[in-house]
Amino acid sequence: MQGHVDHPTYRRVCTGTTGHAETVKVIFDPTRITYRRLLEAFFTMHDPTQLDRQGPDSGNQYRSGIWYVNDEQKREAEAYIAELAASGRYGNRKIVTQVEPAKTFWPAEEYHQEYIAKNGAACHVKDPW
Repeated sequence: MQGHVDHPTYRRVCTGTTGHAETVKVIFDPTRITYRRLLEAFFTMHDPTQLDRQGPDSGNQYRSGIWYVNDEQKREAEAYIAELAASGRYGNRKIVTQVEPAKTFWPAEEYHQEYIAKNGAACHVKDPW
């Protein structure tokens, strides 16, 4: 997601020169789950105070980001981040999650698809459910 190179490969994204972030595209039915609940899960799954890294993985492709598709999602994401910051949940650490309009989503190569099904775990991602 994001970035300035069409059809980026994993190898190229890992160079840190394409501007892309490794991410998932979430398609959801708001009658079954709210955007707020998705935000809650997202902020439970990772550490939004780590700049350009998650767990042992580092580089700008591992940055924390929310890429919204409409103004309502932008408002909700920014409001939720402000609420989290005020809550003291992260102590004096600043939330560095980017909130930007979504650009083109480029699916990863096949060997990265269905990662949990193939590997049985999600690396260092915390289970929010």
